[in-house]
Amino acid sequence: MAIVTTTEMFKKAYEGGYAIGAFNVNNMEIIQGITEAAKEENAPLILQVSKGARKYAKHNYLIKLVEAAILETDLPIALHLDHGADFEICKSCIDGGFSSVMIDGSHLPFEENIALTKKVVEYAHAHGCVVEGELGQLAGVEDDVNVENHSYTDPAQVEEFVEKTNVDSLAIAIGTSHGAYKFKPGQKPMLRFDILDEVSKRLPGFPIVLHGASSVIPEFVEKVNKYGGAMPDAIGIPEDMLRQAAKSSVCKINIDSDLRLAMTAAVREHLANNPSDFDPRQYLTPARDAIRDMVKRKIVNVLGCNGKA
Repeated sequence: MAIVTTTEMFKKAYEGGYAIGAFNVNNMEIIQGITEAAKEENAPLILQVSKGARKYAKHNYLIKLVEAAILETDLPIALHLDHGADFEICKSCIDGGFSSVMIDGSHLPFEENIALTKKVVEYAHAHGCVVEGELGQLAGVEDDVNVENHSYTDPAQVEEFVEKTNVDSLAIAIGTSHGAYKFKPGQKPMLRFDILDEVSKRLPGFPIVLHGASSVIPEFVEKVNKYGGAMPDAIGIPEDMLRQAAKSSVCKINIDSDLRLAMTAAVREHLANNPSDFDPRQYLTPARDAIRDMVKRKIVNVLGCNGKA
């Protein structure tokens, strides 16, 4: 099986009332942990790569690692560019074997966002690749994405945007945010389901995407804090809210911070308990296992895509 696009995945997810997990990857152990979980749960997958990941791991290494994961699991896996900043990086990924790209023009004026997204869509579709666009901006920090103020998606704009760009999916802002610090102390996590419902009415059958949807699982935060790092007031999106979104028009849910936390917590715990270890295989094995277990939890409890491969 080759790397696939998200077209069929999203069609089945929309009709079935579940979402596909889009997990950010940076190295072999992360990819192995994610794909082992998906194999055990027989779940479809989106592995996504940021600009920072491409810089760190290099494009060709990531492509080959994903191809190896497909050989090992025989699962439908899409390879997606997360937060493509311009046409050039999208083109590079399309030409280099990605099956899906995101062009993030959300910081631009509406008409400029349309023009940029349309340009990427035209090139991508000519090369068998699908495109995710974005309306509205999520606050927070993740790799090169750094937005101070949250800007909710305006439902009145979505029909025109999709019609003029011919984009394949749309990321919207309803209260999620990038990174582990999504809410201030004492602030109640809340998603704007009224915006999601209105977008869904205006775009019936169209796949919606949620970025910044890690739950910042408390047990991992506690371990990170216990074994050498302070993460006070790290609060994520409640998993029941994300499951509610997955049952509607949300077909893709992005998860990155929970991967980082699971891996870091496992490495710190192992080295604290085994201070003489200097073999990366010794501390990366529990890290990979932690990622696998966390992803299985997401597939079953949040995404609902277990058994849907």
